[in-house]
Amino acid sequence: MRPAGQRPGDEDRARQDGPDRFVLPVGELPTRGPISTDMPVPAVAVAVGAHPDDIDFGCGATLAKWAAHGCVTHHVVMTDGSKGTWDPRVDTTALVTTRRHEQERAAAILGSSSVTFLDNVDGELASDATQRRALCEVIRRLRPTVVLGHDPWRRYRLHPDHRHAGWITVDAVVAARDPLFFPDTTEPAHRPDAILLFEADDPNHIESIAPFLDAKIEALMAHESQHRSTMGIDSSEAGEATAAFYRAVERQAAEHGALASLDKGEAFHRLACS
Repeated sequence: MRPAGQRPGDEDRARQDGPDRFVLPVGELPTRGPISTDMPVPAVAVAVGAHPDDIDFGCGATLAKWAAHGCVTHHVVMTDGSKGTWDPRVDTTALVTTRRHEQERAAAILGSSSVTFLDNVDGELASDATQRRALCEVIRRLRPTVVLGHDPWRRYRLHPDHRHAGWITVDAVVAARDPLFFPDTTEPAHRPDAILLFEADDPNHIESIAPFLDAKIEALMAHESQHRSTMGIDSSEAGEATAAFYRAVERQAAEHGALASLDKGEAFHRLACS
């Protein structure tokens, strides 16, 4: 007799997988173990950021490391960066153009093979089916081994674009891997191996980056339009302020690395895409 609540065929699956290998689709408690470090260099990596410069802040050194070891890396920027200034009189069309060029320069410094701009209006990003489809198509086209993006579960996050970009990234990976999501896209379904979420609320993976921290800083400095508003670098005291910014990036890398007894690191929450 079949146990109460067991569906036809469940006993066959349990026998096939064995009692210790049967995995329920929901309700499993998360496993917690030591923080992992330095995954094998992926063949292809796609990093998704809400704005120009977000990727470079979140995982720039990791991308530079992987690119130096043969990974094909790509930047995907969700918004146009048109609100990235404190100057209310700015020509926003010119700012968008400037930020595109800055991101292209920064990506080149990190060894990225391409930058895809999805051109949503800065500050107005929504995690809806339209955005999910757009990023799903990019993932299916570029076919990454690893996708990197904002952690949407980060507590007390202020900027809505970061939250929405994180949800879009996670949801688009699910859509990209399963063929019945957006079946009319030109590329077939693709399942990455893993997602690495930067700005992680609960870090469980660290990439060691000490030799590539300078490349990260150089890429960040390529975002000249953001020097004052984001990096605290004012032209009147550029030398001292630039040095302070460098120290801040180095301090963060040291704090991230210390989570896994590394000299310098970038911290992520790692998710399997199974």
